[in-house]
Amino acid sequence: MDSVYSRAPMSLDVPHDTPATFTAAGFRRGFAGGQPLAPGTFLYGVVFGVLASEKGLDWLAALLMSALVYSGSAQLAALQGWSASPLITPLVVTVLLINARYVLYGASVQPWLAGATRPQAFATLFFLGDGNWALSMREYHAGYRDAGFLFGSGVATALPWILGTLGGHLMGRGVPHPSVLGLDFMLVAFAAAIGVSVFRGRSDLWPAAAAALVAVLFAWWLPGWTIVAAGLAAGIVGGTRDGR
Repeated sequence: MDSVYSRAPMSLDVPHDTPATFTAAGFRRGFAGGQPLAPGTFLYGVVFGVLASEKGLDWLAALLMSALVYSGSAQLAALQGWSASPLITPLVVTVLLINARYVLYGASVQPWLAGATRPQAFATLFFLGDGNWALSMREYHAGYRDAGFLFGSGVATALPWILGTLGGHLMGRGVPHPSVLGLDFMLVAFAAAIGVSVFRGRSDLWPAAAAALVAVLFAWWLPGWTIVAAGLAAGIVGGTRDGR
């Protein structure tokens, strides 16, 4: 994963005013560029599959959740409230709250998808994830304008996530609990790696500090809103500073 984020962008020779496009070549480039993310995503999927098995989900339910929800953080949070007769409304609200960041992701890639048809744009947004978003935004800011890269890198991370879920569920109770192996730390490590990859300098410290402070406060008082509140705090502080 670090090798993806630390390498120099491949598109420094592309003018920033290049019109947005969506091509098969861009898809292939994105799919290849997303491969270094695949092993970590696969292992993350295995963790979810094991936990889903322990919670009593059959393999098809776990597989469909990974394919349709496609959000490791939201799926793991949903498992915390899973039972033999789960309350659907709280689970749906949990997923929506944790995935609220995708509203910001979608807004950030909207100019890039101007060169795509509506089906292409919807497919790209469906496969949009934290890792491929960070990777793709590096390409975009370097001047690359083929939105096929965004789609290809999304598919490159979605496939190992789904396969990892299936593999983890099939192994099920035959492997130790992920916490025994330290794999429960993967979400934190993954988020930290993304943060480092998009860090632009000292100006980003203020939004990060605001997010950290609000996250600590909400973790004590309103834990269900921690991620949303922290994201809003960071966005407000960042927007205020950029608007100066």
